[in-house]
Amino acid sequence: MAPAASRTDSTLVIGLGRFGSAVAATLDRLGREVLAVESDPGIVRQWTGRIPLVEADATDAEALEQLGATEFGTAVVGVGSSVETSVLIAGNLVDLETPQIWAKAISRAHGRILRRIGAHHVVYPEFDAGQRAAHLVSGRMLDYIEMEKNGFTIVKMRPPAELHGFTIGEARIRSRYGVTVFGLMSPGEPFEYARTDTLVSADDVLVVGGDASLLERFANRA
Repeated sequence: MAPAASRTDSTLVIGLGRFGSAVAATLDRLGREVLAVESDPGIVRQWTGRIPLVEADATDAEALEQLGATEFGTAVVGVGSSVETSVLIAGNLVDLETPQIWAKAISRAHGRILRRIGAHHVVYPEFDAGQRAAHLVSGRMLDYIEMEKNGFTIVKMRPPAELHGFTIGEARIRSRYGVTVFGLMSPGEPFEYARTDTLVSADDVLVVGGDASLLERFANRA
């Protein structure tokens, strides 16, 4: 087994479903060293030549060792449709002492199991996407990124009408609404970091951060 000092900053992505393939393709596009592992021959054929890829069964610990899994500093378990398969793969990576294991979960119970066996990070793509969509369709938000559950969040939004024609300082956004405007995008103009003298117009897009509940109220002001 490779000692921690010999690990590289490359990433092993296991499972090329929608989540895993998006992770692998994005890392490859960013110039990061990545290797994808997939057991389905049909999916392997689909991705061959597009990203670095090997066909192997990651539930087999010996197969993982043979493909050099002990050299990777990070592994992403993109298998989610089968909880048993996901847990077996994550368990193999834990046994190989992979420094950072990210695993996709399809339910909270699945996520708890992954954490208990040693996964360092658990993600819920379907749940997170659904929650994000709910915030976007229910109000004036254009984008929504929750940095911590029910806590600090960053959104893109149209400014409430009561801000139109006022500067950030004049509107006293922080003291009145409890949120912070980080920046502003005007049509045809580059992103501008917010200052007290930044003028807000109806066509602008604000980048705002703060508590999720306060942002929801601020975004939905008439």
